[in-house]
Amino acid sequence: MAEQRCPHCSGKKTERSEAEKKQLMNRLKRIEGQVRGLQRMLEEDAYCADILTQSAAVTAALNAFSRDLLERHLNSCVVRDIRSGDDGAVTELTELLRKLMK
Repeated sequence: MAEQRCPHCSGKKTERSEAEKKQLMNRLKRIEGQVRGLQRMLEEDAYCADILTQSAAVTAALNAFSRDLLERHLNSCVVRDIRSGDDGAVTELTELLRKLMK
């Protein structure tokens, strides 16, 4: 049986320290909790403006996570690839930034 791959993933991997993984996972778990809070608010018929305010907080938290991960990517993966002579790293970064700036 062939291994199934994510159609959106490059197949590359990034090794992270346990501390870095824990920090990133904790941020995602907080965001997950915020999203569950949004669901509860909707189930409890909370006022629209209150839900929208919480939704904006979730968006801000996810954007902060993405900015942090992008900074880590630039300082590790991209620098490593460019130093090793992989000019494709610049093209990959350009495409990534295009996706992030939609």
